[in-house]
Amino acid sequence: MIGLVDCNNFYVSCERVFNPKLNHRAVGILSNNDGCIVARSNELKALGVEMGTPAHHVRHLVERGEVILYSSNYELYGDMSHRVQSVLEEETAGVEPYSIDEMFVRMDGFTPEALLAHAKTLRWKVRRYTGIPVCVGVAATHTLAKLANRIAKKHPGYPGVCILHADSDEARHLLEQIDVGDVWGIGRRLNERLQVMGIKTAWDLREADAKRLRRKFSVNVERTALELRGIRCLEMNDLHEPKQRIMTSRSFGRPTQQLTDLQGAIRHHAQRGAEKLRQQKSLARAVMVFLKTNRFRPDLPQYCPSVVVELERPTQDTREILHAAQEALRKIYRPNYAYKKAGVMMLDLTDQHRQQLSLMDTPQTEEERQRSQKLMATMDALNEKMGKGTVRLGLPEKNAPWHLRCANRSPRYTTHWDELMKAYTDEGAAKRNLKPR
Repeated sequence: MIGLVDCNNFYVSCERVFNPKLNHRAVGILSNNDGCIVARSNELKALGVEMGTPAHHVRHLVERGEVILYSSNYELYGDMSHRVQSVLEEETAGVEPYSIDEMFVRMDGFTPEALLAHAKTLRWKVRRYTGIPVCVGVAATHTLAKLANRIAKKHPGYPGVCILHADSDEARHLLEQIDVGDVWGIGRRLNERLQVMGIKTAWDLREADAKRLRRKFSVNVERTALELRGIRCLEMNDLHEPKQRIMTSRSFGRPTQQLTDLQGAIRHHAQRGAEKLRQQKSLARAVMVFLKTNRFRPDLPQYCPSVVVELERPTQDTREILHAAQEALRKIYRPNYAYKKAGVMMLDLTDQHRQQLSLMDTPQTEEERQRSQKLMATMDALNEKMGKGTVRLGLPEKNAPWHLRCANRSPRYTTHWDELMKAYTDEGAAKRNLKPR
């Protein structure tokens, strides 16, 4: 059996762990640069605020104290996700993260009674040890587990835990109530085409001719139908194939024309991209750098260049990638344009364990490669232990234009000790009617 553990209102729940005053309040989390709402508490949903609502549309609710908005705090959310994963790894035979707030777990070898008890225990322990509320869906396949989790979260008869047996009358009753568009892997356009064929519910899709679905759509739709029948077509390892490209980019907090500002942004993105390369144990053969002006400002001159620079050899060394990225920036930069976004993409990736060596390599080349790997491993270990960005190439830049706007970001409680101490110092000073230090 496969379980899916899904964190409820994850971003908001992370904020509530460290600030219990947010419990039972309407809370929203904003996107990069505080643009629009990307996560909502149940209380905010009850007010009719939709996902993606621009922040200024609810400003009147914020001013009246009915809604609280926070800037996104991805370092905190990522660390809390790792903590949830650690609890699950101690209690299950295997964990495969699917997203920052969803994780598949192996739950084989249990009797039906023991399986239900184990699922409830998982839910309780994650809440007890991390403070994050979760729902658990269990079934024979990944697709059914996703639906079981949805039922556990939304159906009042399954408070937080649902075990779905593919051939049971219970499964049929539930699948007949779920729209086919809510099935994992069925997008909007595919949903419309299935509706035309008379496939309106998850049960309809399950009962459809799998071979016909393959001919008319794709093998993925066929597999989805088979998974709804309880026939496993996906393995947990299939969910996380190494990426063929890695891109890091962000819109700027405010536009800039300065080359030095763009160099700082490219330096930041290149280093982050190299870290991602090493995390998936890949090497890059080329680097692409791009710039963008604000296309929503037709009154300003527009310029959106990009260029690819080939690397001398496949690498994951931050220094080599950074050198190539800065060279690319110099090629495409033009003054007198208000740049709004910049990014770096790692291209033509290969497995580091299958690297093809050059005929020109020497023992000295291999020695340099090993030194590079040790240096990068040390940097990554320090950043993991001390906080992201602790060890970097180049001087830190405060208040640079390319930094994100995050006026309402909470302290990064679990990754930045200085912010944690300042938060508690300021709170204590406020209680004593003193000025914070």
